[in-house]
Amino acid sequence: MKIIIAPAMKMQVDGDSLPPRSQPQFLAQAQTLHNWLKTLSFEQAQQLWQCSTRLARLNYDQLQNTTLADAVTPAVLAYIGLQYQALAPGVLSQSALDYLQDHLRIMSGFYGLLRPFDAVIPYRLEMQSKPVLAGQQNLYQIWQQRLYQALQFEQGSVLNLASMEYAKAVLPYLKPTDQLITCRFGKLQNGRVKQQATAAKMARGTMVRYLAEHQIETLVGVKQFNQLNYRYLPALSTPTTLVFGC
Repeated sequence: MKIIIAPAMKMQVDGDSLPPRSQPQFLAQAQTLHNWLKTLSFEQAQQLWQCSTRLARLNYDQLQNTTLADAVTPAVLAYIGLQYQALAPGVLSQSALDYLQDHLRIMSGFYGLLRPFDAVIPYRLEMQSKPVLAGQQNLYQIWQQRLYQALQFEQGSVLNLASMEYAKAVLPYLKPTDQLITCRFGKLQNGRVKQQATAAKMARGTMVRYLAEHQIETLVGVKQFNQLNYRYLPALSTPTTLVFGC
């Protein structure tokens, strides 16, 4: 079983806590994107990133002064956000970290698909960004089937804990025999589950930590998730969507 999650917008450099174990699978494609980003003017970069002038300047200067060879941070430590705070890789056991490296995949507009201990640099490039590169109009077109193929659905199910923005990089290529199982988290109200974005991010990270700590290998084990007062709701679930309410 593989698990997919989204990255976080904010990133950090941490070369001290845990060492990288591997290099990104799609490093050549990331290098192409990095080279293209460096050709942009500041104004073009800010338009692509859709952010404030202050943030754009920070990211632009970082972009111009960084190479992919500068990567010293494992991906799972590089991203800063609610999901990754809840995952809390810094306090996991060695066996749990090994589980993450084997099972967890982080989707990325820049790197494509990352293992937790792939070495990365900070970047700013959301999957929904629209760089015009080599005749392609967006990152979905640039990555095409690569991420789907890398997940190797023929070897088993994939648990989708990613946002729709990132799941869309895989969904168009699914075959009828592929098992992509999406988890939804929300507050149970009047027989329905209402999802709230902040709480969902926390729940996703907490579930990943739970799966790693308990070495979960099956969907039966996934359904046992009971952290943050969530419980599996079979009446609201389907064969492709597991619903958890609190």
